[in-house]
Amino acid sequence: MRFGDRTGANIPCVLDQQDQPRDVSALVADFTPDTLSPALLARLRDADLSSFPKVDPMGLRIAPPVAQPRNIWCIGLNYSDHAAEAGMAIPVEPILFNKSSATYCGPNDPIYHSAQMTKLDWEVELGIVIAKPTLGITAAQAMQHIAGFVVVNDVSERAWQMERGGQWVKGKSFPNFCPTGPWLVTPDALGDVQALDMWLDVNGTRMQTGSTAKMIFDAAFIVAYMSEFCQLEPGDLICTGTPPGVGHGMKPPRYLGVGDMVSLGITGLGEQRQAVVAFDAFSERTPS
Repeated sequence: MRFGDRTGANIPCVLDQQDQPRDVSALVADFTPDTLSPALLARLRDADLSSFPKVDPMGLRIAPPVAQPRNIWCIGLNYSDHAAEAGMAIPVEPILFNKSSATYCGPNDPIYHSAQMTKLDWEVELGIVIAKPTLGITAAQAMQHIAGFVVVNDVSERAWQMERGGQWVKGKSFPNFCPTGPWLVTPDALGDVQALDMWLDVNGTRMQTGSTAKMIFDAAFIVAYMSEFCQLEPGDLICTGTPPGVGHGMKPPRYLGVGDMVSLGITGLGEQRQAVVAFDAFSERTPS
């Protein structure tokens, strides 16, 4: 994980066995798409964390676990129960779309609500972070190309997504529409990625309850499938879809407004908490 202040300076950390953050900047200046690799992960895995300084997280902003990726990829309608909620057929192949990389932010950074938004929605998702260049691999090879897994809130403006023409990217790409973290967990440390509980609350009321067991296309298949069409790069984030309970699927629909509080989490991957705030200026955005 990383702690970062408002200037963009970040402290790269690894959690020890007592969940105490340890500053590993002596091994790597920062976790970025340029430094992330299987070799780095191996060095961190073998390191004696007790020899690295403890970090007191009190008062520190939690940054995304890896600096801003080159690409953010998304899978649509990837949960059988969410597809049923939306009244849509289960896809035969994964539905792919993108979010702007400028959506990327820390797990507890605010969700921005602009005056032009009318249908701001939430989506708890499992995120996959790529470890090395990935092209033309099989599902059996996929875990060797995955740095780890993260919690993502795939924030969406449904009116822009569905009523303004074009592709879904339009409703997915406003700043801070991709809170990520608090930490990245490597595949060997996480266990079965297809057996994780997921949840999301709005103002303390449970909205989403799900499990990665309901994914139509699992994590390994997604990485291999995407590698047929494009080269995935180190640090790339893949948001793998959401379970039922999004605001747009409710009857009547329910959307986020200024002052709302969203909290979400996935077993083993930690929790996020975001306040919805009025968007005033692009300069407010915190570096990732």
